[in-house]
Amino acid sequence: MSKVVDLKVVLLGKEYSGKTSLVERFLNERFAGENKYQNTIGAAYGARELIVDGVKVVLGIWDTAGSERYESMSRLYYRGAGAAVICYSVNDSDSWRRLEFWVSELRKMEEDCRLYICATKLDLIGGNNKARAVDYHDTTDYCDKVGAELFETSSKTGRGIIDMFTKVASDYVENRIETEDIFRTELKEKTEKRSCCGRK
Repeated sequence: MSKVVDLKVVLLGKEYSGKTSLVERFLNERFAGENKYQNTIGAAYGARELIVDGVKVVLGIWDTAGSERYESMSRLYYRGAGAAVICYSVNDSDSWRRLEFWVSELRKMEEDCRLYICATKLDLIGGNNKARAVDYHDTTDYCDKVGAELFETSSKTGRGIIDMFTKVASDYVENRIETEDIFRTELKEKTEKRSCCGRK
């Protein structure tokens, strides 16, 4: 394996939207239940490696506080992030409204940050779409509008979580390779132009 890359990922969303449980499931493959967790103050950090197309991607994940009083502090943590996972709970319409706030914030402050919208606590609706606080089609329409990809997850069952973070890593590697290819092409063209001019 020739390449190792680091990717800063920030998790944003309203308090009790399931961010900490999501990270705990991804990093430690366990679910302790939300009643075991206290509110995150500031941010918590964890890392996990994923192998994507022969590239080792080290995902450095910042789980930010969801309380509105920590919003200004959260801006410190998403600065320079390559990807943002913005969470909302499928049974909480307020968490969806806060999600729209964070999307707007990121678009203003970190316009190159790739967005992923994560619906959490899917196990709570038990396959009953009428139990959703936000209509599924409304969420997909919104994702199309802001250029984000939607994932539906359950920290309790583990559903969708590995798929989501693997996609985050894969998109980063793909974009990095494309950028490097463009850079190499431009460099080659400049070198050939200088060489050609030098022979004249």
